[in-house]
Amino acid sequence: MVGESSEAVGAGDGSRGGGGSLGNKMPTLVEYGSNLTKLAKEGKLDPAVGRLQQIECVTQILGRRTKNNPCLIGEPDVGKTAIAEGLALRIANGDVPETIKGKK
Repeated sequence: MVGESSEAVGAGDGSRGGGGSLGNKMPTLVEYGSNLTKLAKEGKLDPAVGRLQQIECVTQILGRRTKNNPCLIGEPDVGKTAIAEGLALRIANGDVPETIKGKK
């Protein structure tokens, strides 16, 4: 039963999750997550307007050696997704520190 569900998780059009061998390593992430960097490279994300300061803050946190786990918390429709998508656009454009370049 477990083998069946992990095989089905990797299927799809690629808009959700990473597909490929990632499904075997992190099936839950592939099933419920979205590869925003891939979507940004495909031009499917809109630019984050008015979120430069927050995106910079998240970028700095991700670049740390320790305690590098930003957590975006807030009420619905305050811009959490816009910050994540803005970061994905910056990663796709290579406008991030070397420690973050090429990440998903």
